[in-house]
Amino acid sequence: MYRNPAPTVDIIIELIDRPHRPIVLIERHNEPFGWAIPGGFVDYGESVEVAAKREALEETGLQVELVEQFLVYSDPNRDPRKHTLSIVFLATATGTPQAGDDAKSLDIFEQWRLPGNLCFDHNKILHDYWQYRNYGIRPRLGLF
Repeated sequence: MYRNPAPTVDIIIELIDRPHRPIVLIERHNEPFGWAIPGGFVDYGESVEVAAKREALEETGLQVELVEQFLVYSDPNRDPRKHTLSIVFLATATGTPQAGDDAKSLDIFEQWRLPGNLCFDHNKILHDYWQYRNYGIRPRLGLF
């Protein structure tokens, strides 16, 4: 019997109709508790692009436009529940997000006002994202 990591998606949503293009984060309703980038598991038979749009809609109520696939994060310890790998997308949206699905609440954040209790490896993902957005620097691969 083979054991494989579970594929997930995370979607960094920039609200392009607001000053400074803030991002949307959700406060998780389920364990692990804390703030997180919207996302979730890819369903069987679903592409990662479809999963990203579905998860964004379910958790934020926003119809997103996927801009690019950012990076894959696959540290076996990134999720305390089980080994997952996350395909992270950068996306844009307009409008007012509403918490839904697994989101206890939702808020909009600029880079200088991020919450301290981020789940999973989302602190690292957001650090990499801000480096890319602000300076065009893609993260280096953590090889060996």
